[in-house]
Amino acid sequence: MEAAELIPLCNSADLADGGLGVPFDVVYGGQTCRAFAIRYAGRVQAYLNRCTHVAMELDYQPNHFFDITGHWLICSTHGALYSPESGACRGGPCRGGLVKIALTEHDGVVHWHTAYNLKPLEF
Repeated sequence: MEAAELIPLCNSADLADGGLGVPFDVVYGGQTCRAFAIRYAGRVQAYLNRCTHVAMELDYQPNHFFDITGHWLICSTHGALYSPESGACRGGPCRGGLVKIALTEHDGVVHWHTAYNLKPLEF
């Protein structure tokens, strides 16, 4: 099995608790997909930007993934709610949880990790 590669994503300061997300493109299972990183309760998290109810992007405005309380990730189309800590469905029309992407944060930079089914977009 090949080792995960760490891909620089953004500066740590770009992610504020409950604030705007940072979008990025990945190849997941051979398909180009949007993903996003957020910060919640001091920790960075990343997920595919794909609701489990209907495969649509969650954000209602560019990079806005949290509901008005800043405590839940919300799908703008049908109102499905997801835990920002795990991606698990917490309410509304969703089938399972969001696809999580491993992140690390060190020296003021957030990196995402590749996996067997998750690769950087090649140009």
